[in-house]
Amino acid sequence: MADGLNITHGGVVEVDPAALRLIADGVQQVSQRFGEAADAAREAFFYLRAIPDPAMRDCENRVCASALRADEMRTECATMAANCYLMADVYELVERRQELAALAVSDSVDAVLLNARIDFLLASDPRVGLMEKAVLADWKRHRYDGLNEQPLVGGMSLPIGEPLRTVYKVASMMGTAGAGVVLPGAKLKGDSEPVTVTPLKTTNRERPAPPQGLADALSRVENIEDGQIKIERYEMPDGTNRFVLYEKGTQTPLSATDPFDMQGNIDLYTGNESESYRATVEALKMAGAQPGDQVDVVAHSQAAMNAAYLASSSEFDVKVQVTAGSPVQPILDDDQTLVSLQHTDDVVRSLSGGGLPGGTGTDDSVLITRVGDPSYGISELGFTPHMLDTYIETAELADASGDLRLESVQQNWNELEDATSSTTTEYKATRE
Repeated sequence: MADGLNITHGGVVEVDPAALRLIADGVQQVSQRFGEAADAAREAFFYLRAIPDPAMRDCENRVCASALRADEMRTECATMAANCYLMADVYELVERRQELAALAVSDSVDAVLLNARIDFLLASDPRVGLMEKAVLADWKRHRYDGLNEQPLVGGMSLPIGEPLRTVYKVASMMGTAGAGVVLPGAKLKGDSEPVTVTPLKTTNRERPAPPQGLADALSRVENIEDGQIKIERYEMPDGTNRFVLYEKGTQTPLSATDPFDMQGNIDLYTGNESESYRATVEALKMAGAQPGDQVDVVAHSQAAMNAAYLASSSEFDVKVQVTAGSPVQPILDDDQTLVSLQHTDDVVRSLSGGGLPGGTGTDDSVLITRVGDPSYGISELGFTPHMLDTYIETAELADASGDLRLESVQQNWNELEDATSSTTTEYKATRE
């Protein structure tokens, strides 16, 4: 796209393989219909030839041209379907290898089945393995686009440019090594220090107003005033409650009182329970969330790590999460939807290794990428590509893209309009 926006199912996988095969099936059926039309036109041509009337010659020519064109369309559609099937196999191969790498026990039944499927895909067509290598190489080459140029102004290095580039390189190396991947069922280790969670203000609505698009959802994070957490509780007609959690990212480098600081980042990235995660769970419980209740999460930066672990191992049912600038990449179950906004020039996002090569979660899970700030200047010192307002701009582009996969997230939120009432509460977490 002209704005550099790219929406895929994963780093390499443009479309979920199963969905791509459905498309191929449809195109293959169209090819067959064109073949039937070509056969019918040829049959009509011979009937016309049998009529001894010079006036029919023009009709013969037209019918003959139609038969030829239908044959061409049959061939084009058959080729398109074959290419779709081929790419579906390539994408599936990428995802199967990703699933195999995520398994803790390499000799398990699942691993045996995955290896068998991988062998089948490789044997199905000699191009599959070669194309897998090609698309992976292209993804690896572009997953950090713009990152190394961040400390430059007008093509010249800033005085602190070299140290910054070193930091960026180390961050991307950590991510590339897999440090930023949250495996299925991953749990945080240990117990964090106690935190105090205080409700700041509550707003009741008789007419619920769930998010209208990704930009609106992320703007509700930006509009949290004095705390770090906002929770919307929707009372559904069947008596259940559903929740949407909005959470800010890191608020300060180091703080004696704010758990959303750099220490929280370090704890979460290394797989230890942070005070910000503990505060998140406590805030949900204070809002009335019970085990098994559906909780959707909209989160930026550090909060996106909290979202990953809420989805992988909490007592809540996290069906949908929208994250921006996450330092980690979760591998989700096939009934969980992830909308991940990632700027390729965001150093924090690079800690995730540039995301996953394959997709994760439901078929409607998407990865939304672009260069957050292509104009290199002094603003880069403020980490512009990682700022929430920059991600909101990307969300606006995604909302305007018309990508059908985003409709499933909106439909999930539209269900909340049926709620009999809703309550919105902001919370402030403080270290004890």
